[in-house]
Amino acid sequence: MIRTVPSSGNEEIQLYMRTYYSLLRSSRPVEIKTLEEAHKSMNSALHIKANDPEVDMAAFMYSVLRMPDCLNSVKLVVMGQSERVFCENDYCDIEQWQPVSSLGRRRRSFFDGKSTLAVYIASRSDIDDIVPILTAYQIERGKMHQRFNNPAAIQILRKSQQADGDPSYADLQALAEITEIDVEDLGRLSEVWGDSTADRLLAIAEEEQEISIRSLAGSLADYKRATRRWWQNVERHLLELDFTDHPIYFVSSNTHSMPNLLSGYALEHEELLHDYIETSGSAEMNREYNDILASNVPSSMENYLYYVLKKYNSEHKGQRMQQFEIERSLGIDRIPSGHAFDIETQVVRLNKLDPQKLDPRLRILGVELLNQSQALIINIDYPLGLAAYQVLTEVARNVAHVRGIYVMGKAATLNGRIGDVMIPSVVHDEHSLNTYLFNNDIKADAIAPHLVYGTVLDNQKAITAPGTFLQNEGYMDVFYREGFTDLEMEAGPYLSGVYEMVRPTRHPYDEIVDLHNAPFPIGIIHYASDTPFSKGMNLGTQNLSYFGMDPTYASMIAVLRTIFEYEIRHVQEDLKAV
Repeated sequence: MIRTVPSSGNEEIQLYMRTYYSLLRSSRPVEIKTLEEAHKSMNSALHIKANDPEVDMAAFMYSVLRMPDCLNSVKLVVMGQSERVFCENDYCDIEQWQPVSSLGRRRRSFFDGKSTLAVYIASRSDIDDIVPILTAYQIERGKMHQRFNNPAAIQILRKSQQADGDPSYADLQALAEITEIDVEDLGRLSEVWGDSTADRLLAIAEEEQEISIRSLAGSLADYKRATRRWWQNVERHLLELDFTDHPIYFVSSNTHSMPNLLSGYALEHEELLHDYIETSGSAEMNREYNDILASNVPSSMENYLYYVLKKYNSEHKGQRMQQFEIERSLGIDRIPSGHAFDIETQVVRLNKLDPQKLDPRLRILGVELLNQSQALIINIDYPLGLAAYQVLTEVARNVAHVRGIYVMGKAATLNGRIGDVMIPSVVHDEHSLNTYLFNNDIKADAIAPHLVYGTVLDNQKAITAPGTFLQNEGYMDVFYREGFTDLEMEAGPYLSGVYEMVRPTRHPYDEIVDLHNAPFPIGIIHYASDTPFSKGMNLGTQNLSYFGMDPTYASMIAVLRTIFEYEIRHVQEDLKAV
């Protein structure tokens, strides 16, 4: 089904991976600069100018957004799976360090305030993510140092630093002329860094940065132990629930779309959110809201309120806690993550939902029968790569009956646009080298009525790559010619977990695996966040923002309507049997 990837593609990627895994076996820190040549030779689709003297701002911003803000001060990154592993290597106090986070990755991290960043890793995929990110960052920061280490540029930055710290457009234009970096790229960087832009660019101008990385001694058993602790944390928070007594729908998505659609909280607080838009929102936010009210744009008002609520909650923590309390009264429990796994879990008791508070798009015929259901939805904030396999197999070991598995998340598209939705029925997994065939329980017709700005493509073929940087044009071209256009990181590991739920053996290696006869429905939905054939157009150069809510909510509506329809039928059958 799939031809071997030629030397122009996969071999360079494999060489790069072998290089850093070999070096990380060392008990001493490894300098990132030793990986730069292998990284450049890979010709990553997300780092297309790695070999050029020109700054690849898309790769730099992609990296910055996926590491904590302290990255500019970091000289050593230490990775480990648990407190025990850190402590055995003389890092017993890391959880007393400053907790730090990034905009684009959920990964528990701590900074010592000086130069060391400690990172919990949940699977091998975290290494495949962190190492290329740091290498890309260091390559591009070095180029930026050379360009900004200029008296004229430093003078402009010092003037901006003494003002509000955020360079004016005129300053950015002047910097663009001096550094030969596009002014739009500098503007996007300024949007990310805000009033710390001048400080950060001055640090880049005046100081070279050499980062080292160290992987502490760990094992597959440590990864499994960390996953077990994550599930035990869920059980401790819900002692009154015996998960072996309830049918389970497993969903991997995000932390906002399902609670918003089920609780009605944002819709009941429209007046509050309207006041926030009027007084605190941007002119663009206000204009979009008024255009929706006037039917000048086809956007969904419900989706827009969910978007505004997220911004409002980031500024009003007390209101957020009130929202969580109301959700809890409606059978929606949020369990925060602990330790290595930075994965929030939500458990929904279908029989406690209020049909009148549901998003109008979920009020299907017979929805009131859900109050007689014993089923639960377990929704997790989607993990990275191989952690998906660990999470699903751990859940499967601790529940009695799974009625459905639904996965939705971001992907790159090789033939579509950002915001499109792709529904695969074939997934090739680069971790196991298996090609999985299955009936996708979600069809385009379930999503299309709720999608405004994108296109829905079903019957697609997906590739599960080992990492976002670990792909290049030669690698992707082979798959593209075979009809694979959906590139992501979790579907393969999830399907490996499904295999072990329905077969008596561990998942195979390098086989075509038929899952059409799985005893429960499987739904996988991807919405496009990157277009790697568009020469550097990725989420380092743009943000999905409100328009990213469109495919997210359209997909979640399809998932919840499907679950509701199944569960209503189960209740009706139970009532007939009485």
